[in-house]
Amino acid sequence: MLNGKTAIVTGSTSGIGLGIARALGGAGANLMLNGFGDAAQIETLRAGLASEFGVKVAYSGADMSKPDQIRAMVEIAAKELGPVDILVNNAGIQFTAPVDTFPPERWDAVLAINLSSVFHGTQAALPAMRARNWGRIVNVASTHGLVASVEKAAYVAAKHGVLGLTKVVALETATTGVTCNAICPGFVLTPLVQQQIDARAKRDGISVEQAKSDLLSEKQPSGEFATPEQIGAVCVFLCSESAAQIRGIAVPVDGGWLAQ
Repeated sequence: MLNGKTAIVTGSTSGIGLGIARALGGAGANLMLNGFGDAAQIETLRAGLASEFGVKVAYSGADMSKPDQIRAMVEIAAKELGPVDILVNNAGIQFTAPVDTFPPERWDAVLAINLSSVFHGTQAALPAMRARNWGRIVNVASTHGLVASVEKAAYVAAKHGVLGLTKVVALETATTGVTCNAICPGFVLTPLVQQQIDARAKRDGISVEQAKSDLLSEKQPSGEFATPEQIGAVCVFLCSESAAQIRGIAVPVDGGWLAQ
C-alpha cells in the first residue's frame, strides 16, 4: 500500500513508535527511525527492519526538544530516503506531580517534546507535502488529549494541545491531498506505562501484576492493554487512500476508556 513512500516516526526505537514503524515498514514505506538508546542496539534494530521488510531504513538521533535538529532530521530523511510523505509525531515523555509542586523545568520539558516538537516537525515536512499534493501527518496524542487525570498537568495540557494543532493543520490542508489526524491510545504497555506500574507497586506495597490490574481497572474497561501493533494498524489505515477524507479527527484506541 505504501511502497515508495517515506515515513518519519519520532520516538520509534521502542514502544508505540516502534510498533508504528513496523506497521509502516510492513506496508512498504521506507523509514526514518528516531529516538534515544544504545547505538549498537539501534543499529541492530535498523538493519533488522530493513531486512525484514525489504525497505530502506535510516536513523536520526535528533533531540525532539531542539527545533533545529527536528528540521535537520526531515532534510536528512528526504536526502537519504526520498521526499517525506508520512510524518508520525509520536515522541513523548511523562512527569507526574501535583500542580502546586510541579517543577517548572519539567513542565517546559514535557511541553517541548510532547507538543512543540509536533509543530516543528509539521512545519518542516508540510511544504514538500503540499508541493507534491500528498502527505499524511499522524499525531500520537492520548486519551489525555480528551480527558484529564490528576498529577499529569503538563502531559494533559500538551496532549490537548496536540489535538488542537491537529485540527488546525487539517483545516489548513483540507483542499489538498495532505491529511492530518491523531490517534489517542489509552494504556499501552510501553516503558512509560511500566514505570507508572512499578511506582504504584512500590507505593502500595503490592505486586507488579496487581498494580497492573489496578491501573487498568481504574481507567480501561476492557481490562486489557492496547498494543503497539494495534496502534500501528490504525496509523497505516490513516495513511491509506481509504482515509483520504478523514481529516482532523482523534481516533481512540482505549479499551472503552472514553465511553465511560
